[in-house]
Amino acid sequence: MPHRTLSLDEVADYLHLGREDIERLLKTADMPHTLRGGRPVFQHGEIDAWASRRILGMPDRRLTAFHEKTRSVVRRIRDEDALMPELVRTDLIDLSLSSRTKASVLRDMVDFAARTGRVNDPKALLESILAREELCSTALPGGVALLHARHQEEFQYEGSFLLLGRTVQTIPFGAPDGSYTRLFFLLCCQDDRLHLHTLARLCLMVQRTDLLPQLWHASDAESAHSILSECEQTALLGKKPADAEVEAG
Repeated sequence: MPHRTLSLDEVADYLHLGREDIERLLKTADMPHTLRGGRPVFQHGEIDAWASRRILGMPDRRLTAFHEKTRSVVRRIRDEDALMPELVRTDLIDLSLSSRTKASVLRDMVDFAARTGRVNDPKALLESILAREELCSTALPGGVALLHARHQEEFQYEGSFLLLGRTVQTIPFGAPDGSYTRLFFLLCCQDDRLHLHTLARLCLMVQRTDLLPQLWHASDAESAHSILSECEQTALLGKKPADAEVEAG
């Protein structure tokens, strides 16, 4: 899947944009592509990684518009609108990680994922996460990072799930505001459409609710699980933007 070639129209469909939006992004946003016969050609995996980076930096209006478009697409492959109750269970939450560095927390989160028995190649997953972090940090302001592989492989996981880890001490992780990070989500999605939508959903929850301070002070996994579900519902009740412009910059 990550090495599949896409045409301009296929990329527009995948990103839920118009053809003219893609043409503009090619000129202004360093969108990865090659030219064949004078026409742009895209690698699916590179577009997925590029889109993931853009989502992390989207302001509220654009993020909401993108989330609403991907929401309608994801509803075609799953029945429920809420993601947190299905993707996160209490046994996928660890609030006492002893990690002290960026490298160690990445290893610890992958080890955590491997212990679920749902990761087919933990070593390859760690390498892909490291490759993604080398592009730019997945840390956001407020003390959270949204870890994910650089490329989404269909057979990388046994089903889709989401891990949450909280370290005992904060870690310098490259957040854009210079803040240290203590909360780490690891997205493990079989379907790339679900991956981008889950990433947008988490960013929306961070922007629109008090998710982060609540998780910082959660007493146990059960409390953290309830916080995730409640903040998701609050975020979903937010006001929709007046238009559907999703281009980030």
